[in-house]
Amino acid sequence: MTTRLRFDGWILGLGTTSGTRVVLGHWPRSPLGPMSDVMVQRPDGTRVLLAPTAEVADFVAATYTFDEVRLTPVTVDRPDDRTWTVAAGPLRLRVRTGGRPVLGRLLRAVPPRLARSPAWVGLLDRPARLTTGLRTRGSAGGGRTEWYGVQDLHVLDGVQASWDGEPLGALTDVRPPVTFGFGSVPPRPSVVRVTTTVQVP
Repeated sequence: MTTRLRFDGWILGLGTTSGTRVVLGHWPRSPLGPMSDVMVQRPDGTRVLLAPTAEVADFVAATYTFDEVRLTPVTVDRPDDRTWTVAAGPLRLRVRTGGRPVLGRLLRAVPPRLARSPAWVGLLDRPARLTTGLRTRGSAGGGRTEWYGVQDLHVLDGVQASWDGEPLGALTDVRPPVTFGFGSVPPRPSVVRVTTTVQVP
């Protein structure tokens, strides 16, 4: 017997010249209510989850792998169409989004209902791996399966970021790739509109 849970929102991924990589999940609609969480991989490889509640932390940590979990308020604001601001414990971000590349335009052409369907997402997994190195479907922790139904993509133009007040440097590619689990983010800093379906035993 399995249950499918749907998280609808955005995933923002970026690298910084300090070596810190950040993946923000912002979910206005989820089984856990509106919420956001941040996965951070530090230059030494340490994987940190910043989560607003124990319920969110338990769910995310059962799906992905972390070396440290911190409970802290996670605040995400979008003061205009191109700006994201994030405050999460030691992390502060102000991100500026740019245009929609060719891949983003192709994703926008798919009807949203189809783009969110696990059956469609599963069909895209092999082409996505061959062309981008990314996965759209895969096994996660605790016997779970995930589908990433991406519907739009914008590149990021710039970032102001700090950790415990120390600047993290300029925007750069997500290199090396993050290692939280099977899922990843594009190497080029970007924000994607996505519906994530998680099948739990």
